[in-house]
Amino acid sequence: MAVKTLKIDDIDVAIEAGATLLQAAQEAGVPIPKLCAMKGISSIGACRLCLVEVEGINKLLPACVTEVAEGMVVHTQTPKLQEYRRMTVELIFAEGNHVCSICVANGNCELQDVAIEVGMDHSRFTYRFPDRGVDLSHPSFGIDHNRCILCTRCVRVCDEVEGAHVWDVANRGAACYIVSGLNQPWGEVSACTSCGKCVDACPTGAIFRKGETTGEKQRDRDKFAFLSTAREKREWTR
Repeated sequence: MAVKTLKIDDIDVAIEAGATLLQAAQEAGVPIPKLCAMKGISSIGACRLCLVEVEGINKLLPACVTEVAEGMVVHTQTPKLQEYRRMTVELIFAEGNHVCSICVANGNCELQDVAIEVGMDHSRFTYRFPDRGVDLSHPSFGIDHNRCILCTRCVRVCDEVEGAHVWDVANRGAACYIVSGLNQPWGEVSACTSCGKCVDACPTGAIFRKGETTGEKQRDRDKFAFLSTAREKREWTR
């Protein structure tokens, strides 16, 4: 097994070749904020919160999709990175309709946690207040597009773990939104197995179980890493 050695925030790290900078940082106990990355599914670098500085490279790199290289010197908490991360979170709040006080994920929301982590207590940007809908057509679940941050976790977990591919992304830019089926109401998508994995994967209160009220949303994200590992090692056949 090939091993790469690098330095992250003055901490020497040795990790298997092919690992990402985010995995190396986690191995070293160095916290890096993230919203789109999650164990058990592929990484796509969508949220840009895990950007890091690597000496000798004149651009910021997303840690979740950047492979480690021998001799890398990585910085994760520079003033530049802290400002970029705070601005990114501010833009996320300004772009959507995130009203924490009435959200099912209040107190158990990764967007809230990241806002606290990066020191964001208000947004300097004008709120867009987009006109977004809520789909309650599914008998067990609902999706509130006002709370969606387009991390695409639901898309990836449904495709890569459940294998149903119910979710996808439609349009571009500010018009982007998550669609079910061929832009059908969720309750009419025959491919949906009602497994609830998208609910567990969602970092906010965008996808939820019907009947949940403010602050009641709970998740089990560890099962995705377990299922992916079991599938690779064929552990369920033993």
